[in-house]
Amino acid sequence: MKLNELVAPAGSRKKAKRVGRGHGSGLGMTAGKGAKGQKARSGRKPRRGFEGGQMPLQRRIPKRGFFSMNRREFAIINVERLAELESGCVVTSDLLLSLGMISKLKCGVKILGDGEINIPLHVVVEAASKEAVRKIEAAGGTVEISI
Repeated sequence: MKLNELVAPAGSRKKAKRVGRGHGSGLGMTAGKGAKGQKARSGRKPRRGFEGGQMPLQRRIPKRGFFSMNRREFAIINVERLAELESGCVVTSDLLLSLGMISKLKCGVKILGDGEINIPLHVVVEAASKEAVRKIEAAGGTVEISI
């Protein structure tokens, strides 16, 4: 087989639709766009979400609550997960990330107080709940909040 003998399979190459070329073509007069109106005109289409002057959905539905622009989202971990570490270990956000205890750092790590801990640890994180601090210190450890 040579390059000049190559032929496309039957039905794979379709002729382009030629619109607006008279009544006999089947797509004459309005060129498949229906009657008059904004969407039949040439040029720009209406913007996304435009509902023909009706109050758009994003303005109709009620808005509730407050969304802080300065919100800090933490990667959270409970005290019971820290109990898996070895005694006397210095716990940092980088250590937790490298051990796979958290998947993403975000704005830092926050320790929450769910579960029990009975080994002393030196914890250096960005935030911790009061209950978590109480449990870690009761086990003989320390908590240092770094910002």
